[in-house]
This record gives sequence, C-alpha cells and structure tokens, in this order.
Amino acid sequence: MRIPYVPNPPPTQTDEEAAIVSRVAARRAPRPLQPLDLALLHSPPVADGWNAFLGAVRTRTLLAAALRELAICRVAVCNSAWYEWGHHAPLAAAAGLGANALDVVRAADLDAVGDEQKAAAEKDGLGAKEWAVLRYADEMTRLVRVRDDTFAALRAVCDEREVVEVTATVAAYNCVSRFLVALDVGERNGTGPDDVQH
Repeated sequence: MRIPYVPNPPPTQTDEEAAIVSRVAARRAPRPLQPLDLALLHSPPVADGWNAFLGAVRTRTLLAAALRELAICRVAVCNSAWYEWGHHAPLAAAAGLGANALDVVRAADLDAVGDEQKAAAEKDGLGAKEWAVLRYADEMTRLVRVRDDTFAALRAVCDEREVVEVTATVAAYNCVSRFLVALDVGERNGTGPDDVQH
C-alpha cells in the first residue's frame, strides 16, 4: 500500500465517523474490515458513500450471482487488479462458474479463446448470457465505448433492468479496481491471478 492503512479498529473523531465505521463493519460482517476499507477510511465520507453504493451493487440487484461475479472478475483481469480477482474469483466459483469458465475469464484476449476452450467453458457455466456479459464487461473496461453488436448481444439475453445492473456493476468495479491498483491496496500490484492467496 502506498499510504499506511488506518489502524484497526479505526479511530474516530466524531459520532458521525463512528457511525460510518459501524456501517462499513456491518456490511463486512462476519468478516473483519478489509484492507480496502482501511484505505478508504482515511476519508470517512468517501468510505460511507462507497459502502452504500457498492453494497447496493453487490447485494441489492437482481443479477444472478454468477453473472455479477463474472463481470467483476473480467474487470479485475482487464485492469490487473489482482486484489479484486482474489476476492471475487472464489465467489464466482461458488456461484457455479467452473475452472474452465474462469480460465476464459482470465484470458488476455477473448477473441483468442479457441473452440475447444470455449466448449469446456460452456460445460463449466459459460453459456450465451455469460459470454454476452463477459464481452460487454471487457469492452466497457478496455474501450469505454461499447460496440453496437456487443450491446445487441447483451440486450438479446438481458431485460432492461439486467442491462442497467450489469452496466452499473462493471462501472462500479472499474472504480474499485482503479482505486486498488493506484494505491496498491492489498499489495498485489506486480503479481497475477495465480499469485493470489485465498
């Protein structure tokens, strides 16, 4: 980390700051505060807004867990945010994406994924809807502007709410990954997905 983490438990100066720390801790429970939290809590108001927004994206959308975690993991790969990958790849696996599917998510170039690898990934949970989300997340992250055919493929398998929730998830986790990598939260810069400890 490029700046020190705040101490844990985080010191507070006001009742409002104490309430913010309590809200962040409640969202993390039963886990302890994470390095990301201990970085964000240098600015309690930012940590509070982050907690509310990411909490909504993570826990209040109607997206299937596999789709949400697939999108988050692709953002992590595109941005080399291995701290993010380390937290979300196990959640993707728990949501039903097998090892072959996650290998495709980790691919440097989705267009280079061969037919044999695609077939293995399909058996591991990477169907047409997942591919549409994967390509959409990839283009949103790498290009910002999504091509019409990529959007059309997503729209063919997602209703309006799902499109908004996928888009918000990808956008939110691009924000997360940029914060993580810029400050080297979790000390994962310079590593890779295979170096992440679970």
